[in-house]
Amino acid sequence: MQKDTVRWGVVGTGGISHQVNSDFSFVEEGHVTAVCSRQQTSADLFARRYGIPLRFTNMSEMLGSDIDAVYIGTPHVTHFELASEALRAGKHVLCEKPLGLNSSEVRTLSELASAAGVFLMEAMWMKFAPLYRKITEIVNDGALGDVRSLQASFGAAFPRDQSSRWRPGGSTLLDQGIYPVTLAHMLFGAPTSLQAVGTVRADGVDLRGHAMLGYGGDRVAQLGFSMVDWLDSSAMIGGSDAWLTIDKGFWYASALTLHHPRERGQRDDEIVQVEREGFGYVPMLREVSRAILNGKLEHPLHTHADVAAIYQTMDAIRGQLRDQNGSTPVSA
Repeated sequence: MQKDTVRWGVVGTGGISHQVNSDFSFVEEGHVTAVCSRQQTSADLFARRYGIPLRFTNMSEMLGSDIDAVYIGTPHVTHFELASEALRAGKHVLCEKPLGLNSSEVRTLSELASAAGVFLMEAMWMKFAPLYRKITEIVNDGALGDVRSLQASFGAAFPRDQSSRWRPGGSTLLDQGIYPVTLAHMLFGAPTSLQAVGTVRADGVDLRGHAMLGYGGDRVAQLGFSMVDWLDSSAMIGGSDAWLTIDKGFWYASALTLHHPRERGQRDDEIVQVEREGFGYVPMLREVSRAILNGKLEHPLHTHADVAAIYQTMDAIRGQLRDQNGSTPVSA
């Protein structure tokens, strides 16, 4: 691209789109020039609030406007269809998690992006956060010794409303569990063994689950996710020499504690704090815009191969949950 800024179109006007659009004000490499919502009133209100010149109720019309890239912030059951349309139109795509409902949809989107020669990435903002850059440094520098374990969970008892999470295609694994699974892949890669238990409705909507992922070298990740129970939202990474705990809301946290044992019953604790820009999406939005400007088709922090491996793990977890509950599988 022979430009110094990416012109973005935002699809969806829900809470996440508001936060992302607000964070674009900190990004010199990209700015939002269009918004699309199913309701004209919602598109107009969103556009007036943020000074966006173009507003649409039809995504095809927005794709035909003067934009370079699309951010998709709609309910996750719509992601595959919307991302497919944008990629076929030759637009770069940053799509909220989950990128698809299963690994098959993720592979298809990757193939569409490659064929069109455009950028595609799941908006896994956690990987771009300053705290996770610091965690990578701590692990790579050997401060924990041999990293052997991870404990992470994300569970919240959401109200039983009319939102899409309670409809067919809804999934606590794809909505909440994707964060602990992604963290496990960041640390250890794809598991060599997997055990999962949980609850799935007859229509295939998984409500709660716990998974144990095994790896070579006796390494293990213990993960929990739920949309009907409250679970502790912190995370722990354990090593042979020390361990660290990430503050509650581990996927967006700005602090961790590094625990160094000294002698029996005693330890030195070191708190690591980082600054958050905006709502926390700024680092990802900046990096993605730069990648697009530099002609890249994916970002090295969250590649197509990374995403495919994560979804293969989630497919395996959901497969075990469905087998236990006798529920309807999500097509793969």
